[in-house]
Amino acid sequence: MRILVTGGAGFLGSHLCERLLDAGNEVICLDNFFTGRKRNIAHLMDNPYFELVRHDVIDPFKFEVDRIYNLACPASPPHYQYNAIKTIKTSVMGAINCLGLAKRTRARVFQASTSEVYGDPAEHPQRESYWGNVNPIGIRACYDEGKRCAETLFFDYHRQNGVDIRVVRIFNTYGPRMLPDDGRVVSNFIVQALRGEDLTIYGDGTQTRSFCYVDDLVSGFIRLMEHPSLTGPVNIGNPGEFTMLELAELVIKKVGGPSKITHMALPGDDPKQRRPDISLAQKELGWNPTVSLEDGLDPTIDYFRKLLTEA
Repeated sequence: MRILVTGGAGFLGSHLCERLLDAGNEVICLDNFFTGRKRNIAHLMDNPYFELVRHDVIDPFKFEVDRIYNLACPASPPHYQYNAIKTIKTSVMGAINCLGLAKRTRARVFQASTSEVYGDPAEHPQRESYWGNVNPIGIRACYDEGKRCAETLFFDYHRQNGVDIRVVRIFNTYGPRMLPDDGRVVSNFIVQALRGEDLTIYGDGTQTRSFCYVDDLVSGFIRLMEHPSLTGPVNIGNPGEFTMLELAELVIKKVGGPSKITHMALPGDDPKQRRPDISLAQKELGWNPTVSLEDGLDPTIDYFRKLLTEA
């Protein structure tokens, strides 16, 4: 198949492009390189079935494709808060442009949504039926509400125009090719530990997250995209739940060195708990995460160690 991946040079997008090429598909990678990096897809450039296009999803685009994966949007708080208006435009206008293309070409289109649509959840763990608890005017709303609006657009295009959609809600994901300055907790802790700095925990460290290794996530993406009828939304994440203190202690143990833990004030609208209910993915996709946090941290630490050495 000919497959378009928006945000294809990003952390998740580059792994997806790689997997799709390995399966024998043609891949068009669309990226404006705000958070994507050429080094993430440099090893794919000699593949004759891979094409890189520098383009912003806010502006219309035309391709003849069979599948569209819409991954274009900065996903870490420092990056999506850097230009909040641009973030929400990316989510909303990017979705409209992907859906318009899907409608014209009759392609199946996939939306990478997020667990952030649940906000600071009053339900735990979070099921797809939960409508969420989001502050619509908070500092995270540009991302949270942008992704919620994108989901609305996907289902309206599906109901009104018969567009073949798939929607996934991504929970915290980590692995090689994360940016060292993206502000996500796994990369923050690893980079601080490798530099011998103290690990910064916001709040008392009892807030929880669930961490899915990137290879598991990409497998979930493809299973949902190729399911004959399931539109979603479907939670994809690892239900293993860890406090920030537990994660910090595990990173210090694996990296070694003099790092200790320090505490800073909790940022606004930071969720206290985040854990997916993945029973729908297990039942309909036969999907389960296979890589534990203990195992997934090793290649992630190795990646950052090499990256910092090169820098």
